[in-house]
Order: sequence, then structure tokens, then C-alpha cells
Amino acid sequence: MREIVFDTETTGLDNQADRIIEIGCIELENQFPTGRSLHLFINPDGRKVHPDALAVHGITDAFLADKPVFAKVADDIAAFFDGARYVAHNATFDIGFLNAEFKRVGLPPVEAELVIDTLALARRRHPMGPNSLDALCRRYGIDNAHRTKHGALLDAELLTDVYIEMLGGRQAALGLSVVDTVVVARNPDDVVVEIGQRPKPLPPRLSAAELQAHAELIDRIGANALWHRSN
Repeated sequence: MREIVFDTETTGLDNQADRIIEIGCIELENQFPTGRSLHLFINPDGRKVHPDALAVHGITDAFLADKPVFAKVADDIAAFFDGARYVAHNATFDIGFLNAEFKRVGLPPVEAELVIDTLALARRRHPMGPNSLDALCRRYGIDNAHRTKHGALLDAELLTDVYIEMLGGRQAALGLSVVDTVVVARNPDDVVVEIGQRPKPLPPRLSAAELQAHAELIDRIGANALWHRSN
């Protein structure tokens, strides 16, 4: 199953009057990062960044002046998402902006059944909250100390870690560690994941007395004991 964990930054809060100015996307395949990502800054086409939004993400009008408008990157964004589920924190906000931008350039909207809202998921798992991205990072032991301001790609990376943990990522790994993720040069979509051994073997589950009792049982059974057979 292919999923795209993403986040946006905008000029303000109104998806009809305001515009997306940054989008960051991380690709997952069967809940593992593939190494593919998309990160774009976007010129808001004449819209000014609201001071309240500027205080959150720090992206200025001057910085955006030479960036492409959404119409120039819309096909790239749609292609990156094509065939995947859309994963976002408070997805109503991000999908609302994305659909408004798609509509302006004549692209179809995101289908509601393709959207996964990690905020709704977190509220079901942790009904007492808090469930902001920062709070979830603290809950799952994810380092977000470098997050002094919001940024679409950084937030998407943090949300990826949070999302995998909420789905039981550590338990699903059964204690195995991922050694490396290598993108094969002949095809950037091919990913090889090598699974390494545990850094420290698990302790034996049987006590010395239990092992001794088992050995005595085998001796009593004699040569016909199942444990003496080679196959």
C-alpha cells in the first residue's frame, strides 16, 4: 500500500482567499519510508503572507518572489500523489487548501476515501490528549528539538515517524533493525531494505531446571526420541 505523508504551509487560514506556499511530502510503501520525497516552495501569485502565518512558519514574501506559482508545479504534485493515500495531521486543513489549488488549475479534487487524518487517529488512540504534532512526538519519544518553526518537509518527516508509531511500527518490526535503505540506481522507484540481526540476542526463555528436566526426559525415551532425529 502506497501512502504520502504530507504537510503544507500557507499565506493564511482561508483556503479560498489564501494560497499554499510550501508543501513537503514523504512516500511510504507498506508503512515504510521509501526514500522518495517532494518539497516545493510556491509563489502565492500576488497574495501576501499574513503576519500571523509568518510568525508560525517564517516564510516571507521576498523569499517566495522567485518561486514558481502553483499552476507550474500542479502536475508534479498530482503525479507524486497519484495512486496513493493522503496522510496529514488535521487533514481537513491541508486537503481543503490542496483541493482549492487543484480546482483553480482544473485538476480533480482529492477523494475523501483516500484521506487519512492522523489527528483523528490520535484522538481515538489518546482521547485525553494532547494530540498536537509536538505532543505526539513527546509521547512517542521522537526528537523534534530542531523544530523551532513550522516547515512543511520537517513536519512531514516528524509526522511520518508519529504515524508509523501510532500504527504499531516498533512492534511490527519484531525487534529487527533496518540496516539501510538503498535506492537502486537503475530505477529510483526500486528500494531494497536489508534487515539486520538483533544487536543483542534475546535471553533464553527456559530456566536451567527446565532444560535439565527436558534432557532427562529425552534420556528416558531413549533412541526413539524425536529430538534425536536429523529431519
